[in-house]
Amino acid sequence: MPTTFNTDTPKPAYVYDSTEDTWFPLAGVAPASSVDRYYFLATSGATSISGSDENANTLAYTAGLENVFLNGVLLARDDDYTATNGTSITGFSPALSTNDVVEIITFNASNIEKTNAILTTTINAKGDLIAGTADNTAGILSTGTNGQYLKVDTSTATGLTWGDPGDLTAVSAGTGITVTSGTGPIPSVAISTSQSDLIIKGFQEDVNVVASAATGTVNFDLATASVWYYTSNAGANHTLNFRYSSSTSLNSILATGDAITAVWLNTNGGTAYYPNVIQIDGTTVTPKVPAAISSGNASAIDAYSFTIIKTASATFTVLETQTKFE
Repeated sequence: MPTTFNTDTPKPAYVYDSTEDTWFPLAGVAPASSVDRYYFLATSGATSISGSDENANTLAYTAGLENVFLNGVLLARDDDYTATNGTSITGFSPALSTNDVVEIITFNASNIEKTNAILTTTINAKGDLIAGTADNTAGILSTGTNGQYLKVDTSTATGLTWGDPGDLTAVSAGTGITVTSGTGPIPSVAISTSQSDLIIKGFQEDVNVVASAATGTVNFDLATASVWYYTSNAGANHTLNFRYSSSTSLNSILATGDAITAVWLNTNGGTAYYPNVIQIDGTTVTPKVPAAISSGNASAIDAYSFTIIKTASATFTVLETQTKFE
């Protein structure tokens, strides 16, 4: 690091920042306007410099943005002198001698580019974003409000703007797809039930696993899952009551011509039990079966599959099968 400044042939393209102990290039500084140079001849015993220099220029500087040289030697800020008020340099120690040469170099920080850095003073408030406004040009996008998101808007200076969640309309209608709520915050769609030859891959189905024994009435809520698995040995023959939820009937969810499939997995120990009563929304129905089901299977898991078809209001055809797994 240089420690002296050549007063006859100075380096106008660089300035020393003693805070960072580094020489920085004065990139893009306009001549005779960004860097000022003051030349003083000291008197004996003087400990400060101020006012007009030998060229009748009045000393003015920004504290922390000045370099002070004594007889060509760069002084250390705070150790060798004090510069705080912008109009005088004080605290020279030891005191100056007659005709000591004191040179002061000052510069305008707003015109100094330290390796193309953006100054922190560019930021005005919490949440401000720096964004390009043109080639090699940056601007500020002020923060939005809580819950907003950032989106592209070429009509603005930065090409960006803050949007409300309610204006998310990226979901578009297509073949067999109808946008039912394009205003968000999460757009929703409906897939037409009339589509044919659709290939659906990768569905994951929920299973309601319950560590209980089947007995009494089991309310099979299809809103919870379409597959229910009781893992403890059944305690008795039992009733399965299919409904959508405790507050919503299956009849209100299904339209005439709709069907839904449910699977009941019943665990048996040494004594076999089975669902001998089937209900929909609390009303008993008689399922159609490929062969009569009159008991379960001991020491096995019986899987009962029910296809529930709505044929009219509160009227259902139920197809039931039983499969033993052991």
